Amino acid sequence: MLVDSHCHLTGSYLGEDQLQAVLDRAREAGVTGMVAVGCNLDDSRLVLALARRHPCLAASLGVHPHDARTWDPLTLDALEALLADPAAVFVGETGLDWHYDLSPREEQEQVFRAQIRLARRLGKPLMIHTREAPEATLAILREEGADRGVIHCFSEDLAFARAALDLGFHLSFSGIVTFKNAQAIREVAAWAPLDRILVETDAPYLAPVPFRGKANEPAFVTHVAAQVAALRGLRPESLAETAAANLEALCGWAPSC
Repeated sequence: MLVDSHCHLTGSYLGEDQLQAVLDRAREAGVTGMVAVGCNLDDSRLVLALARRHPCLAASLGVHPHDARTWDPLTLDALEALLADPAAVFVGETGLDWHYDLSPREEQEQVFRAQIRLARRLGKPLMIHTREAPEATLAILREEGADRGVIHCFSEDLAFARAALDLGFHLSFSGIVTFKNAQAIREVAAWAPLDRILVETDAPYLAPVPFRGKANEPAFVTHVAAQVAALRGLRPESLAETAAANLEALCGWAPSC
């Protein structure tokens, strides 16, 4: 069993006419499940509709830091209503992105805090995006009492990994772990506790070697799992099964396809 713990399958990322082909290729590659991620309220509605139709999908629903500027007084209630669906197993993608700064940092922080509080109230884990904001991300997680979720597309250093693990978070590795210049991330993947590791694509971004530069898709998570397994001296099948079990333990979902 191999599960892609974070991918984008909606909106401008993938047309409905292409989705079934992507799901079929994933199944042929041995990928039995995918967590499809929403980045704003409209996108989250689409993601939830997909997860309701496809038993191999679960949903992660939230407002990405890029879209924090879209948050208004009605967003929280609308998002909470969507998250009441059993197909929604994570809150997010939420967090901080101080690389692109597509939303003002103050708004990013406010929306991040609101979603942490929502996750705690609902008893659901968080799907965290953090880029070039490691100290602020950790500080907000600590201040808000966050203790369950995923640092998705892990791209930080060992010190950040230790701090996130101490808070109770899992680390999800993407195609970056296959890049030649990603030695620091490979070191974390080799070191991290095995029961806290997940694998993902973040499709359509960050396609792993040998597909780098092309559109990513869930079928390619096999290459991520193989790289992490090699770093740890494990069989890819063993790493895949462990990562899938870790995801189920975290969010209570296992694919039924």
